[in-house]
Amino acid sequence: MTAPDVVIRGGTAILPTRQAVADIAITDGAISAIGSEVRDGKEVIDATGLVILPGVVDAHVHFNEPGRADWEGWEAGTRGAAAGGVTTVLEMPLNAHPPTTTAAAFDEKLALASQKALVDFGLWGGLVPDNLTHLEALHQRGVVGFKAFMSHSGIDDFQRVPDGVLAIGLKVTARLGAIVGVHAESQEMIETAGEPTPLAWCRARPAAAEVDAIRRLLVCMRGAGKGVRAHVVHVSCAAGLAEVDAARSKGVSITAETCPHYLAFTEEDFERIGPALKCAPPIRNDATRDGLWEALLDGRVDLIGSDHSPCPAVDKEKGAHDIWQAWGGVAGIQATLPVLLSDGVHNRGLTLERLAYLTSTAPAQLFGLFPRKGAIAVGADADFAIIDPDKQWTFQPQNLETRSGVSAYLGREFTGQVVRTIVRGKTVFAGGRVVGTPGWGQLVRPAIRHISTIIDMSHGH
Repeated sequence: MTAPDVVIRGGTAILPTRQAVADIAITDGAISAIGSEVRDGKEVIDATGLVILPGVVDAHVHFNEPGRADWEGWEAGTRGAAAGGVTTVLEMPLNAHPPTTTAAAFDEKLALASQKALVDFGLWGGLVPDNLTHLEALHQRGVVGFKAFMSHSGIDDFQRVPDGVLAIGLKVTARLGAIVGVHAESQEMIETAGEPTPLAWCRARPAAAEVDAIRRLLVCMRGAGKGVRAHVVHVSCAAGLAEVDAARSKGVSITAETCPHYLAFTEEDFERIGPALKCAPPIRNDATRDGLWEALLDGRVDLIGSDHSPCPAVDKEKGAHDIWQAWGGVAGIQATLPVLLSDGVHNRGLTLERLAYLTSTAPAQLFGLFPRKGAIAVGADADFAIIDPDKQWTFQPQNLETRSGVSAYLGREFTGQVVRTIVRGKTVFAGGRVVGTPGWGQLVRPAIRHISTIIDMSHGH
């Protein structure tokens, strides 16, 4: 038998059903053995005292390329992913220009990502008022799902969908066996101007607007028939999760994510930090944040996505004296694991198994990438985030990988640090440095669901 390419020795591996000190062999980019008697490989990584997590599958990132690469771009964005223990990103259709709402736009984005990505990637398609006839072609290209906004997106070339269009879109995607990711805030309940302060931004987009939008989404789903699936992105309050939970208990196929910034920060932080922490939905008060943690620990959060949404520094600086002028989005792809380790594992009793589920297994399963992605198991891709669980450190500018240099997390103290990231057997981050090469990342497509439906539909065209 030939030796494995790589062996990771002596780490505590977070396996699907337990944790165990184990050696992991990697051959041809996949996990070939897990156990105590793994022979030496060509490369041996000593992981003694470290924890080996399945690589993070970040289901919600914006890299803005093509068209707005100066906001981030595929190389900068996936450098951040590598530094954060993220081995697969699922990239949103906006704020690229053109947005990924047609097959041609998908092809354009794929060409750039294939040249530049350091980690594996999937692409979301968009669901906007004028692209319903393009959904099937996007689905056949291999999008992981379709993103829709119930409120204004902030980008002129990505329009929000009225409820009637959303209902039709849900019907079409149900026939395709596809999922719709929804930005759920009711535009009618959002104020579009106010005092120039961070707190005014928070008051203008109340939690009630999220709850109302989720209820309206559920009405749209009810009329869409069999096979309809929706995923509510970046839920910022337990009240929103409760709506999702109640519907799911009645058999509705709906899931929800939250983001590290809603778990890490409060309105007081927003007042102190300013535009770097402006996002939509906004950061909430400490009682809402604590309620979100409670819901997460109770199992009402399906997965964690970063909603990494950077912009040029100048577009944040515009909000220094008037928060309404700043672009809304948090650069957070590197923060998911540190926040969950510090605030979750160390402070609130979150288990490492649950952390691995929320950041890797659940998103891989929901978006059709499991079992290739999402778990440490023989035959799966050799994707790992190796962490020092007790390492105390401060997020400094030299740690930050984002084009703008802007992050709300700078200066924050964490316990638990990513020390190595491995994508399909290749180390892309180690020793505090990104060491991966652009172009290593590969497109991942969901395993086709309801294939007979798709074939039947194709005969009708």
